[in-house]
Order: sequence, then structure tokens, then C-alpha cells
Amino acid sequence: MALVEIGLERPNLLARWGQEHLRVLLFSLGKLTRTPVAASLTALVIGISLAMPAALYVAVRNLSTIGYSWQDSLQISLFLKDTVSAERGAVLAREVGNDPNVGSTQYISRDQSLAEFRERSGFGEALNVLQDNPLPAVIAINPGRNAEKQQVQQLLERLSRLPEVDVAKLDQQWMERLYAILAMADRAVGFITLLLALSVMVIIGNTIRLDIEARREEIEVMKLIGAPDSFIRRPFLYSGFWFGFGGGILAWILVSIGTLLLRGPASNLAQLYDSQYQLSGLGFGDGLTLILAGIILGWAGALISVWRRLMQIAPR
Repeated sequence: MALVEIGLERPNLLARWGQEHLRVLLFSLGKLTRTPVAASLTALVIGISLAMPAALYVAVRNLSTIGYSWQDSLQISLFLKDTVSAERGAVLAREVGNDPNVGSTQYISRDQSLAEFRERSGFGEALNVLQDNPLPAVIAINPGRNAEKQQVQQLLERLSRLPEVDVAKLDQQWMERLYAILAMADRAVGFITLLLALSVMVIIGNTIRLDIEARREEIEVMKLIGAPDSFIRRPFLYSGFWFGFGGGILAWILVSIGTLLLRGPASNLAQLYDSQYQLSGLGFGDGLTLILAGIILGWAGALISVWRRLMQIAPR
């Protein structure tokens, strides 16, 4: 009796393909659970390899965010026009201080500027020969401690357009040094990530190679009865998938533990700089990306290894 006559339909090609892959996926997981110690050690090594660049990424991101909180030399100086009165300058300083990206402001009048210059320059009484005070009034502005680089640049542009301002200058020597270091760190993270990604592929590839050698006779028999290479390599590819998946999860856990351990000391350090900043770790999206990276590397490492080994195995 035909399947249709008894109310059953033959599964379509896509359904059969999905069922076969699901079967092999679960089969490869079950195979790994039969050697839990070896599989766990391999996943742990992969997790550590993935955790190292992830931890460096978290460190660079946190330093980039809190860099402005840990330096007091970053300052915007607004040199006012000579026509601006002292009263208007003081009011302008208070108005600027209301900006959310401004931490503090200080108005320095022309007389104060001259007195400070007289004290620090050492010219003393020689300045009395000047008929007019050549120094402008200045508003010294410290950006907010949590203000980022782009926000400070935007603040400088807004303040430079004020009608009372002659020149707006950002003392950015510290900022440029900081971001030069961060740029170098970003490049280093990328390079280390590449090296460790290759190491993950080598670790998984070597593990799969040993598994292939252990099943060499079985593979030869499968080739003798006409099994295609795609059918033979599928379990090994899913083994690489599980190794990468487990390593990615372990890497996420390791980075999260490290973040929790450092959060207390980092908060204490931030408080010394009057900041409420909290150390941030990998977010949910970053964690999923880390797991996905582990899966891709595991799959790629397994694919390269099994492809090379299957070419060398021929039925006798």
C-alpha cells in the first residue's frame, strides 16, 4: 500500500536533510560525553585561548570609556574678547557650567590673568610699564569625567561659536597620548586575536585528526561500501562545532569572572577620582559573538583537518 493511501507523506528533501544533521549533531555530542575528561580539557584550552583576546578587548573598551575620568590635564580654555565685561564673563562661565558635558568652570578676569602672569613669569615690577593689560579674560573648563572624546570635541565646537569667545583651545596633549596608546592596544588586540584564533583551529584540528586516526579502519570500510566524503566528515565537523561552542561559553564565563573580581578594586580606584564609573564586562551581544566565533573556528579547524586526512585515507 502506498504511503499516501494510509495518510502518510514521504518527508521532503529539506526535512530529511535537517533530520540527518540533527541526528549527527546529537550523535557527536553523545560521543564527546563518553570521554568527558578529554573533551572538557580540550574545551577548557579553547576557552582560555578565546578568553585572552576577549579580556583584552574588555580592558581597552573600559580604558577608552574612563580615560577622561582619570586625568585632570584635559581642559578647554575660552579666551574672551576684550569687549566682554567682567560681569558678563562671570555669568557666561556659570551658563557654560550648566552643560551636561562640563564638569567645572572657572572665570579668570584680565586682572587675575595679569597678576598670575606677574607672579609666575618673574618679571615683577617690569610689567608696570605696560599702559594696558594685554592679557584676555579666560574661562577654564574641565569636561565632565565621564565625557567621551567625541563629546568633548563637540563641546569645543559649540563653545567656539559663542559671540563672546575670541579663541577656544583644547589642551589635548594628554588626550592624544591616551588615544595613541589605545590605538596601539587595539592593533595589539587584533594581532593577538588572530594568533589565538589560529591556535584554536590548530587545537581542534589536532583533536579531530587523532579521532580520525582512531577510526581509520571504520572510515576505510565506509569508503569501501561507497559512503560519500560528506557523510564521513559530518560527525567530525559537528565535533568541532561542539568544541567551539563549549570553548566560547567557557571563555564568556572566564571573562565574566575576571570582570567581577576586578569590579571592586576598579570602583575603589574610580572613587579616588570622584567617579562613579563601574567596570563593564562582555554584554549579551558580545558574549553571543564570542560563542559564534568559537563555533566558526571549531568548524573551520575540523573542516581543514578532516579534509586533509580523508584525502590520505584510501580503502585497501
